Amino acid sequence: MAMFRFRNPDNQPMFGTVRRDMEAAFLEFCGTFLFLLLGLGGIQAAAMSNAASLGNASQNSQTGSSPAINTVASIDQLMFISASMGLSLLISMWLFYRATGGIFNPNVTTALLFAGIIGPVRWALCCAAQLLGAIAAAGVLLALLPGPLVVNTSPGTGINRTQAVFIEMFLTAALVLAVLMLAAEKHRATPFAPIGVGLTLFAGHLFGVIFTGAAMNTARAFGPAVVTGFQRRHWVYWLGPFLGSLLGVAFYAILRRLKYWTVNPDQDTWDSRQSPDGPLDNARGTHHRGDSLNNLGVDPRHSTTTAATHPLDPTGEKAGRSPVNRPGHIV
Repeated sequence: MAMFRFRNPDNQPMFGTVRRDMEAAFLEFCGTFLFLLLGLGGIQAAAMSNAASLGNASQNSQTGSSPAINTVASIDQLMFISASMGLSLLISMWLFYRATGGIFNPNVTTALLFAGIIGPVRWALCCAAQLLGAIAAAGVLLALLPGPLVVNTSPGTGINRTQAVFIEMFLTAALVLAVLMLAAEKHRATPFAPIGVGLTLFAGHLFGVIFTGAAMNTARAFGPAVVTGFQRRHWVYWLGPFLGSLLGVAFYAILRRLKYWTVNPDQDTWDSRQSPDGPLDNARGTHHRGDSLNNLGVDPRHSTTTAATHPLDPTGEKAGRSPVNRPGHIV
């Protein structure tokens, strides 16, 4: 009976791509540092612009909690914080997208492992690199900026531990699903995945900043905590996002099981000839959808990929297989 061995998605031995995995981890460190330097720097700028926010953060620090902003001074400040994190991820992810996939989040990295997209060695190295990148970014901000660093995450007033865990779980699951469906799944919109992922983080912050600080990323919570101090409920930002990884991957597995690409085939085509007939044509009973194709000598039934073809493999030869990386790529 053969023993089970961990292997990479391209069927190489577990340590067969360790050099590439180390390169990916180094780039993930750099990308995470850039992402959180910009994002957390924006949060600190929002705090510095309002004395009440700094006062609340300092009061939290004196009562044994880490300095964090959960009571924002205005909707404008909430929008500023959300836009800062969302745009920072969008830009940083796009810069590193062709190199590592631009993950910068141990929980998304864990989801990629569970989905079979990366191997265990790359998962371990990248998670460590992302945590170190977050610490480095928080340390640089502490050295560069005046006043107390108030970028920690902390459950807000009236939010108990269970609520905080589930809020972080659902927010992280949304982010994980965005990465899996927009970046891991290959389709015509894949090159623009950083936009969708960044907007997902932006939306998550609009919801979560006041209630949990909207970590959605264990590294984002861990880095500032190492620099400024841990609060008693820091474990929420390990458990909640981890459960979010599981939930996101579970829903992704369901979508794959249902062969979601057959539900609404050709949805991502840019062929205008596949547009539906107009209301007047339908009312008159005249149909012109395939006329332009017929005039060109093209069978409209085969003008684009068929419903049986999976977007990951337009040839249709290996429909339904999991995403497989090129060497050196996370997604």
